[in-house]
Amino acid sequence: MKKRNKVKLAFYVLGIILLSLGVSLTIHSDIGTSPFDALLVGLSINIGLTVGSWEIIIALLLICCNSILQKQRLEILGLATAFITGIGIDAYLFLLNNWSAPELWYSKAACFGTGLIIIGIGTATYLQTNFAPIPIDRLTLIIQKLTKKTLFFSRTLIYVVFLALAVLFNGPIGIGTLLSVCLGGLLLNTFMPLTKKIVDNFIADD
Repeated sequence: MKKRNKVKLAFYVLGIILLSLGVSLTIHSDIGTSPFDALLVGLSINIGLTVGSWEIIIALLLICCNSILQKQRLEILGLATAFITGIGIDAYLFLLNNWSAPELWYSKAACFGTGLIIIGIGTATYLQTNFAPIPIDRLTLIIQKLTKKTLFFSRTLIYVVFLALAVLFNGPIGIGTLLSVCLGGLLLNTFMPLTKKIVDNFIADD
């Protein structure tokens, strides 16, 4: 059992590292990012604090929302995951800002596309461990359960809501945002069964 938990913890950490990297790459691409991350950047630019700090603050609000929808106690462990992710995003952005930002359209597209795929893989990986998910990912699962729809539907619904908020706070909206709305849920829905097989295989080997 201890080995099983260690394997899950390893995949949890790997997923968070990949997720943070993916988010940072989409922000660095400068062609727009997911509606949620666009809101974080908009809040950071217009109000202050880092992108990672707003990740934690919004996570706390979503934890309260999730608690109401589930009619359960606050999932405080989700805040810990958001805290780790927030630190990771700020660290990656610090490193990426020391490099020249992509200027040509194809380099921007490559940066964004790579980030979007990594986000999907990272999110799907750490969700398989059943440790405390980031509140927005928990909300995705809650909506899927309540509506009995696919992850694609619930993720896209959430993205539309955060898109409106990102516009309100002048977040970095662009072609990348549209791609995130259209492909974010699809990628997550695609990678979930693939990562489940990988995690299950590693656990079975133990």
